[in-house]
Amino acid sequence: MAEQSSRVSRIRGNGRRRKPVTARRRAATVAAWTTAGLVLVGGVGFGYVYLKINGNIQGVDINAQLGTDRPDNVDNGSMDILVLGSDSRAGANGTYGTDEGGARSDTAMIVHVYEGHKKAAVVSMPRDTLIDRPRCADSDGRPVEGERRAMFNTAYEVGGPACAVKTVEKISGIRMDHYIEVDFTGFKKIIDELGGVRITTTRAIDDEKSRLDLAPGTHTLTGEQALGLVRTRKSVGDGSDLGRIQLQQAFIKALIQQVKDVGVFSSPKKLYSLADSATKAITPDSELDSVKELIGFANGLKGLGADDVNMLTMPVEYDRTDPNRVVPLEKQSQQVWAALKKDLPIPAAATEDTIDGQAGGLVK
Repeated sequence: MAEQSSRVSRIRGNGRRRKPVTARRRAATVAAWTTAGLVLVGGVGFGYVYLKINGNIQGVDINAQLGTDRPDNVDNGSMDILVLGSDSRAGANGTYGTDEGGARSDTAMIVHVYEGHKKAAVVSMPRDTLIDRPRCADSDGRPVEGERRAMFNTAYEVGGPACAVKTVEKISGIRMDHYIEVDFTGFKKIIDELGGVRITTTRAIDDEKSRLDLAPGTHTLTGEQALGLVRTRKSVGDGSDLGRIQLQQAFIKALIQQVKDVGVFSSPKKLYSLADSATKAITPDSELDSVKELIGFANGLKGLGADDVNMLTMPVEYDRTDPNRVVPLEKQSQQVWAALKKDLPIPAAATEDTIDGQAGGLVK
């Protein structure tokens, strides 16, 4: 156990493809979780404001880029969405730092909405998971060779959205019905327009790097504090990125509940401001890049609440040759993917004996 704890503490992003993790990247993380929360609590009201903000919506044609080399499109009433947080610094994102090269996907979640759209499962994909990245094409159609033991988040870096989707589909064997990419510049405004997000900490959080200082108890986080929460790593649990994922999962649950509690959908003014910011922060696939399509998409998710969403991390273990990386636990991971393919609940056995960041229960 001591050896395992030691290995956990050494998890860090210092491989050959990693660059120092900075504030703008963690902003991308919270933006991904924020938009995922909004995706999960969409409703009729969003359709009203989308009529006014259609110009914000810019889509990407994933289907055309991927062609037919994909898993079967199973029509069983369920829906699978890849929500990806990009760390691009284009445009206004430059305020978070100068560009160091191609953008990566620091946050990736598979959102599975069950038949009937009354329940959902969200599977977080650790960014430093070593996988066999498939051959794909970049956004300009140029071929990108596959690579063995590549970090998961390099798929977006070398090939853009389509390559990220293809990599997820290869790992899971599940066809993604939709793709939503999140940029981070508007995330703080989204949180502030909600009036903050209420969370309860069971222990104090004092993290110098994320600049977050919270006593035990209930807090309504501002946008800046929400950013600090999902940036927090070193001072909670074992200090790993896996622990930070647990904080992010607690945050999205709180966000879903907050949207329900503040009556967003009964306040046209609040709804307009929120949707205006949200649509500026996302790039959906081409099947969600119009008002009509977003109305239908949101209508199908309006009944989901925080208690209806099961959140977990893809089962992983430490890589035997590189303790700073993780690899999928084949048996448990296949249990997750098999359940989702059949639109069944994920069995408890799939998350047994897997490593985590030991930050569970810190925020609720």
